[in-house]
Amino acid sequence: MRLARQEELLAIAVARDERREERDRIKSEVRERQQEQARAEAEEAAYQDAAAVAARAKIEAREKDDSLIAQVIKDDAARKADRDRRYANRKARQQ
Repeated sequence: MRLARQEELLAIAVARDERREERDRIKSEVRERQQEQARAEAEEAAYQDAAAVAARAKIEAREKDDSLIAQVIKDDAARKADRDRRYANRKARQQ
């Protein structure tokens, strides 16, 4: 009777240890999945940030190019207006 009780207690202890090990294993797997998810989210955020920086740089470069083109057009118009004024002055002196 006493031996049977000891075996029963031992079986209960073994089962308890197995359940604890299973819980620990599951917790560990969940923790690993969460860490992997967090890492993936961090990588995605970094990728999105890099894409946003690249897009902003492209927009700024385009704006700079547009500004340079506008400046060239403005300078050309000013040069032509100055030339036309000189031509008109010359014509006025000839008459």
